[in-house]
Amino acid sequence: MIDWVVLLQNLSNGLLIGAVYALVGIGLTLIFGVMGTINFAHGDFVVLGMYSAVLFSGLLGWDPYLTLIFAMPGGFLLGLVVQRYVFARVVDAPPEAGMLATLGLSLVIANLLLLTFGGEPQSVHVDYASSTLGAGPVRISVVLLLAGLATLVVTAGLHLLLKRTEIGRAIRATAENRLGAEIVGIDTRRVQAVVFGIGVLLAVTAGVALIPLLFASPVVTGPLFTLKAFVVTVLGGLGSMGAAIAGGLLLGVVEIMGASYLSSEYRDAYGLFVFLLVLLFRPEGLFGRSVKRV
Repeated sequence: MIDWVVLLQNLSNGLLIGAVYALVGIGLTLIFGVMGTINFAHGDFVVLGMYSAVLFSGLLGWDPYLTLIFAMPGGFLLGLVVQRYVFARVVDAPPEAGMLATLGLSLVIANLLLLTFGGEPQSVHVDYASSTLGAGPVRISVVLLLAGLATLVVTAGLHLLLKRTEIGRAIRATAENRLGAEIVGIDTRRVQAVVFGIGVLLAVTAGVALIPLLFASPVVTGPLFTLKAFVVTVLGGLGSMGAAIAGGLLLGVVEIMGASYLSSEYRDAYGLFVFLLVLLFRPEGLFGRSVKRV
C-alpha cells in the first residue's frame, strides 16, 4: 500500500531541489540559445557560488544566503569579463573552438579552487539545517524552502527582464536570428556579454542555494553539475526557459523518489537513466521544440 504522506513528502522535497536544478539549466539554455555555445564550465560556476558562501561564512560568519548580496553581482561581472576576454575571441570561430574554450575555462577554475581551498570537500552549517515547517502532514525543510524561494525570485526577475525590458527584447531577437538583429541595429556582442553574465549569475546563485545541502569539491562538484545542467535541458527540451524549469523539477523529483524508494547510493544515476530514455524516445525533450528560444 502506498504511504501518501511519504509520497507527498518526497514530492515536495523533489520539487524544491528541482527548482534549484532548474536555475542551473536555465543559465545553460540561455547561453546556448543566444551564443550557440555549449558551456562545459557551467558547473564550475556553480562551485564558485558554493565557495563564495564558504568564504564569507568562514571569514565573516555570514549566513550563506546573505552572501547572495555580493555573489550575484559578482557572478554577473565575472561573466562579462569571461565573455569579453575569452568567448568574444572565438564567437565567429567553428563551434568546436567555443567548446574547447569552455573546457579550458573549466580546468582553470577547478585548479584555482583546488589551490585556494584544497581538495577536502567543504560545506556551510546553518543553525536551521534540521528545522522544518508543517504543511498539513508534510514537513518542509527550511533550507530547501529557502533555496526554492531564492530560485523563484531570481527566475521571476529573469522572466521580467526578458519580456518587459529593451535588453530582454534584444536578447530574444539575437537568439532568434543574430544577423537579423544586427541589421536592425542591435549590438549582438553586447547582448552576448550580458547573456553570459546572466548565465554565470544564475549558476552562482544556485551554488549558494545548494551549499547548506551539499558538500563542494573543486574537481568533483563542477563536472557533476555540468552534467546535471545537460540532463535538465535535455529532459525539458533545449531552447526555452519554461522547458528548463520543467526539466529541473522533473530531475529533482526523479532523484528524490529513486533515493527514497530504491537506493540513495545511486541518486545521481536515476536522473541519467531517465535522461537516456528521453534521448531514445523523444530527443527534442519532453516539453521542448527543436528551435532556439528564450
